Amino acid sequence: MIAARLQGGARGRIIREGMGVVVKRVYEAASSSDGVRVLVDRLWPRGLTKEAAALKFWLREVAPSDELRKWFHANPEGWSMFRKRYLKELASAQGSAAVEKLHHLAEGKRRVTLLYASRNVERNNATVLKELLEGMKKPPSSVGRGALGRGRIRKAKKQ
Repeated sequence: MIAARLQGGARGRIIREGMGVVVKRVYEAASSSDGVRVLVDRLWPRGLTKEAAALKFWLREVAPSDELRKWFHANPEGWSMFRKRYLKELASAQGSAAVEKLHHLAEGKRRVTLLYASRNVERNNATVLKELLEGMKKPPSSVGRGALGRGRIRKAKKQ
């Protein structure tokens, strides 16, 4: 089953659902089925050696800012607000470039495993990135390849 979803308009790319984007804690043992292992946290996980992590890439730029990360740690009930703010950060120029790197990795035929260190397995930045790569129900139009260089500016309606 290979369903495709076009993102980013005419200049966008086709992201295949079921292409194998997986989310996993970095402390779990690496397996051969992980494919390309990408750490998506800003800080290196405590007590973990580089050999034990078995990473291919460490994309710090795609992680939430320190301010947002600390806010969410203090307010875990604010998941929807964290998600919204995180997607807004990803819409910045630096965030879009980092998301583009992830899109490039994910468009291949190999599985991509997004690694995170958080104890919360359901609500973390890696789950947001997975949704973004697989094509969210309502993807933000300002994130990803199609948005690069567009520089959208919204103006208020005149009354």
